[in-house]
Amino acid sequence: MSKKDYLTEQLKKYFGFDTFKGNQEAAIRNVLNGKDTFVLMPTGGGKSLCYQLPSLLMEGTAIVISPLIALMKNQVDAMRQFSEDNGIAHFINSTLTKTAIDHVKEDIKSGKTKLLYVAPESLTKEENIEFLRKVPVSFYAVDEAHCISEWGHDFRPEYRRIRPIINEISKRPLIALTATATPKVQLDIQKNLGMVDAEIFKSSFNRPNLYYEVRQKNKNIDKEIVKYVKANQGKAGIIYCLSRKKVEDFTQILKANGINALAYHAGMDSMARSENQDAFLMEDVAVIVATIAFGMGIDKPDVRYVIHYDIPKSLEGYYQETGRAGRDGGEGKCIVFYINKDLQKLEKFMHGKPISEQEIGRQLLEETKAYAETSVCRRKALLHYFGEEYTEENCGNCDNCLNPKKQVEAKELLISILETVEVLKDKFKADHVINILHGKRTSEIISYEHDELEMFGTGKDEDEKLWNTVIRQAMIAGYLDKDIENYGLLKLTAEGKKYLKNPEPFSITEDNDFEEDDTAEETIVRGGASCAVDPALYSIMKDLRKKLAKKLEVPSYVIFQDPSLEAMATTYPVTLEELQNIPGVGAGKAKRYGREFIELIKRHVTENEIERPEDLRVRTVANKSKLKVFIVQSIDRKVALDDIALSKGLEFSELLDEIEAIVYSGTKINVDYFLNEIMDEDHIEDIYLYFKESETDDLEEAIKELGSDYTEEEIRLVRIKFLSEMAN
Repeated sequence: MSKKDYLTEQLKKYFGFDTFKGNQEAAIRNVLNGKDTFVLMPTGGGKSLCYQLPSLLMEGTAIVISPLIALMKNQVDAMRQFSEDNGIAHFINSTLTKTAIDHVKEDIKSGKTKLLYVAPESLTKEENIEFLRKVPVSFYAVDEAHCISEWGHDFRPEYRRIRPIINEISKRPLIALTATATPKVQLDIQKNLGMVDAEIFKSSFNRPNLYYEVRQKNKNIDKEIVKYVKANQGKAGIIYCLSRKKVEDFTQILKANGINALAYHAGMDSMARSENQDAFLMEDVAVIVATIAFGMGIDKPDVRYVIHYDIPKSLEGYYQETGRAGRDGGEGKCIVFYINKDLQKLEKFMHGKPISEQEIGRQLLEETKAYAETSVCRRKALLHYFGEEYTEENCGNCDNCLNPKKQVEAKELLISILETVEVLKDKFKADHVINILHGKRTSEIISYEHDELEMFGTGKDEDEKLWNTVIRQAMIAGYLDKDIENYGLLKLTAEGKKYLKNPEPFSITEDNDFEEDDTAEETIVRGGASCAVDPALYSIMKDLRKKLAKKLEVPSYVIFQDPSLEAMATTYPVTLEELQNIPGVGAGKAKRYGREFIELIKRHVTENEIERPEDLRVRTVANKSKLKVFIVQSIDRKVALDDIALSKGLEFSELLDEIEAIVYSGTKINVDYFLNEIMDEDHIEDIYLYFKESETDDLEEAIKELGSDYTEEEIRLVRIKFLSEMAN
């Protein structure tokens, strides 16, 4: 029997498959031949089989170094299905008692165990090293190998110690496996594991069945996701959030809206986590809200959508998490909500880390931003990041390809970029190149005397965003590259040099615009913009608001803000109770100003024979109202605001967000006791007077007008006082 037939027969015998997928067979043969092997295979491509099958066919025990305890249990359970003896696969990690570990060691010594999963932390323990020295090891497998690289999305320092420990135990062949590795990460892994000469088996990272979309993130995100989940009832989905608190809060929102959802994050006790994971795998629950801890290596083939509530920290992380959708080749929708402010927040979290780590983190965020904002095919952009060329012009399965933007000619801009990179001898990053073209005299430009270059300031009439677009699309076209060893330095490629000698037309599509829009209580989404369904009604209500404001001698925004009017012109509330469902309208405000508005809406609906839509309101969670009551009661008792924030684990700015929501919706509160304690009386008066005379309550406008004598927090606090006294 040929080796090929033998392998296929063993595959059928142990795993029930008739054929191998992609590079599996070639990688397995390489392991069986005792050679170092590097497997790059997308999520769902069948990486695990590349070490599972050889472990069953080789003498001794294969040691699999794996980062996730949940993943180990899942895979050990799966392996035990293929054998009559449970001893065939085991794991050693911090969850096991000493008795359980002794039992595992007995099975290994007796030769029953073909596959041993070990957490990197357990591998470094002296007693485990001592024990494994006496074990005939068939080979080592390092799963999720991107954890070794500081450029990977899930860097773990203990992974750096794997090679020296393996050398200490016994030198055997090594297989490293990952679903996400850029060329930079790949090289880092190979160097660190001492396997630069390994045979590399790289599958295409393209998942044609996955649909990629980036949506504008705004204050109505909860409503948008709830509506999406309800429209896909019964389908399995994962919603990823960056913080544990957001996971808990959003799970409650889904439940309040009749959606059966469970939470999953590292802060939960392991039993609850395990139960929730099993409930999802066993289809007892369709939706999991999770941090990135969830889903690594979990083999659920029919996840139909993956939603990112927050933009991930890196494209590797994003690719791996979206890769959990449609593993059976069926439908897989991948939707991420993005606003630039979230990336700025992530960058702030890096402060206090070593400079090199901050630099790496910033570069990874820059790549994420480029992906989110690009208007080229998302598949092309994603695959380019992983060092793979996608030649189709339109993939037909991403938001940019289904709604293509008009192309503009950028030949002259491209020439300017390429010439600047060439003059700089490939030693500077994109922002430095753009600063030269913009004519900015930064300290770096002055110290290198780059303000003396002939191209200095020649591109100042073009927007910085446009220059970034040209650079990004020039990289995808192959004219520019980022230096693999000095990540972020722009480098002119051979193609780029050729282009400079013989320029030809170069069309680009301008990047998508994700402008900050803090006030957008989006009511109806049309191409990412917020608007009222009934502009005629909206206009009449604005006139009524103006008339009322004049009569009451208050600014218009004090009565109802624009987003509240937009919502009214969309859902047509005709009772005070319905009016309170409008964002920014509480009971107090509805009673004080609402009567005239609902009479006007009633008249408009009758005269125009309008059929009112059903109430699309997303129910909020009782916890929110509990927090509101707690804040109002604490302020009534004159508790210092910073103490209130501390007691609820809120940042001070988050507490101000909550208080602003309370006063905007019509509840009267008195924060004078706190203001008088921390602020000068003249300052309070100046800011108060500004809001009294201003046509807008916009914070940025106020900061600009009032100048640097006042902090943002002071302005917000006095705005709260003003709104409470004038509006409520």
